[in-house]
Amino acid sequence: MKPSTLLLPILVAATFGCNPDAFAATISGNATLTSDYVWRGSSQTQGDAAVQAGFRVAAAEGLYAAVSGSNVEFAPQVHASSELDVSVGWAGALSPEWSIDANLLHYRYPATTVDLNWTELNTTVTWRRDYWLSLGWSSQALGTRQDGLYSQLGARWPVNERLRLEAMAGYYALQDARGGGYAHGQLNAIWSVVTPLEVRLSVHGTDRHARALFGDDLAGTRWEMAVQGAF
Repeated sequence: MKPSTLLLPILVAATFGCNPDAFAATISGNATLTSDYVWRGSSQTQGDAAVQAGFRVAAAEGLYAAVSGSNVEFAPQVHASSELDVSVGWAGALSPEWSIDANLLHYRYPATTVDLNWTELNTTVTWRRDYWLSLGWSSQALGTRQDGLYSQLGARWPVNERLRLEAMAGYYALQDARGGGYAHGQLNAIWSVVTPLEVRLSVHGTDRHARALFGDDLAGTRWEMAVQGAF
């Protein structure tokens, strides 16, 4: 068992086992049906649809543990058909206008012929709930032995009570990638149909380095439509 895999249950125990008040927790979940699972600019399903779901347990002190899953479709020889993400972290307010979310996230791909599992440290700082900077670092980026640092700037603009717009710009610095990494952008229009159901229309775009790394079929310009709900 890899050290990163051993670390996850230890962190979960530390998150919820050290303080009796931590058991006063809230449980939430989400589910999404999307036309294409696009992650950091590239399709994880060869352009096919994906069904996704997740659960989160959060303590009053801001500590939390979460798990989510999705179907995926990578190169045929690796036989990857599902992804399971497990994270533990802390989220809370730093001031009336600033908040932070820091977590350890483990990506796991069961029943593959190649070990694609990897772990990433992530931090997101948010200002006034509508503007954020995210950083993610790993020495096993994309399931390899290369260092990777992902950064993203994002903003959202409420148009009215039911419609909001979001824009994100990201850069993935990869140690062994040609060109040193790649850039991508994303625009979302999200309609709140009825609480808690939303419809999201997204357009993704990447630079030529991403197309060289993942192929034109997985990167470049991609459209995505999703129905998502929270509970």
